[in-house]
Amino acid sequence: MPVEWQPVRQSRTHELVLESIEQRVLAGELKAGDRLPPERELAPVLGVSRSALREALRVLETIGVLVAQAGRGPDAGARIVRNPDDALGRLLRLHFALGSYSLEDVLEARVVLERSSFEAAAEHASAEDLEQAEALLVRMREPDVGAYEFNDLDTRFHVQIARSSGNQLTSTLTSAVRESVRPLILRALEGAEDWPATAAALIAEHTELLRLVRAGEGAKAADLAEKHIRGFHGTLVDEKSGSDGKSEAGEKSGAVDGKSEAGKRTDEAGTAEKPAP
Repeated sequence: MPVEWQPVRQSRTHELVLESIEQRVLAGELKAGDRLPPERELAPVLGVSRSALREALRVLETIGVLVAQAGRGPDAGARIVRNPDDALGRLLRLHFALGSYSLEDVLEARVVLERSSFEAAAEHASAEDLEQAEALLVRMREPDVGAYEFNDLDTRFHVQIARSSGNQLTSTLTSAVRESVRPLILRALEGAEDWPATAAALIAEHTELLRLVRAGEGAKAADLAEKHIRGFHGTLVDEKSGSDGKSEAGEKSGAVDGKSEAGKRTDEAGTAEKPAP
């Protein structure tokens, strides 16, 4: 009977370290708040170099499950944490920039998530949650707030409502999706022809959204949230679609012109080669 050979698994050393730590987290041996042993102790136990261990720890820090503090003392070393919002936001922002997701994909995801958030917040939000959302609106109304700070306050308002919904995963996803388009929305705000009017309109919608949540009118809040998102975010989609259409039309026009020019050259060549009668 012939021997059946299987492919040999190849991994870089730091990937093996990641697997080892992940297995301990999944087994419940490592929990949020736990500290890892110092590098000088952990590296030989795992049978890897300290440089490979550091690379693995950097990856874990990037995905939001570890914080590494340099130096000595009670706070030094690597500690397991739960910080998914920043990590997912960074990941989605990069993939959106790279074209992994279209602007339309992000728009529809925001609509689904935030309809759910506003409807649930109307039922579950505490007085403290709503006070924090109100404080953000108070600052948004200040005349000295520019587009950059306004965009930050806008993002925090939507994330705050998501957090008050009582669903932590919805909150994390809402934060990540909103963060993914933060630079694009900022450019749109900065490019507004009438910034005071744009800010006033957005503030009015945020104010009404919060009023509906306070009143427990979840369905109306969800409807307005969708209208709010499609109103501003939707214009970004329309603008992008329009510019893409123009580019595509230009390419087609160029192709037609090129074909016509080539045809002219062919006709001219044919005329030159044709013998005189």
